[in-house]
Amino acid sequence: MTTTPIPAAPAPASAKSPLTAVGTDVLEPRTWIVAVTVLLGWHADQLAGVAWGLIAALFCGVIPILWIKWGQRRGHWGDRHVRRRQDRLIVIPGIIVSVTACIALMVTLGAPREMTALIVAMLATLFAILAVTTAWKISVHTAVSAGALVMLTLAYGPWTLSAAPLVALVGWSRVVLRDHTLAQVLAGTGLGSVLAGAVFIWLR
Repeated sequence: MTTTPIPAAPAPASAKSPLTAVGTDVLEPRTWIVAVTVLLGWHADQLAGVAWGLIAALFCGVIPILWIKWGQRRGHWGDRHVRRRQDRLIVIPGIIVSVTACIALMVTLGAPREMTALIVAMLATLFAILAVTTAWKISVHTAVSAGALVMLTLAYGPWTLSAAPLVALVGWSRVVLRDHTLAQVLAGTGLGSVLAGAVFIWLR
């Protein structure tokens, strides 16, 4: 006998506030991706590296959000955060294609090694998120934000950990809005920081 899963209750109106909007909407994955690609581009090769960072931001941040909006307009999924787990099983492979194309372009055109390491770390994290998502709705928001912060810390030093409260804000907002449980938020934080950090160290 099978049972239909009961959908999570929507967040109460009191949970929606300017602070939760910052954590979920302003500090969404695209924001972190653009920031980390441009900042690590500068670290890798200053202005030339920033140009590579902008290319990476296009393939890893802009094209994926266009893909999500395309599906949203056609009713394939509800919004840009793709709240339903089963929809993410369609969205994430599309993002993987774009990120893989970015890596191919960087390798072909001789991008700085640190930039290639960054994008490969993103790709590895995406594959891990996809694997987990087949059974459980892990938080992409915290995986991306935590992974970005760890890689920035490895490049720029411990002072960048001063941005850790922003990662905490992201996780808090996801729980308060009932888009994720605390366990899903913590799992995303752990996966993003450990896997992205390990791959980045290995390849840079």
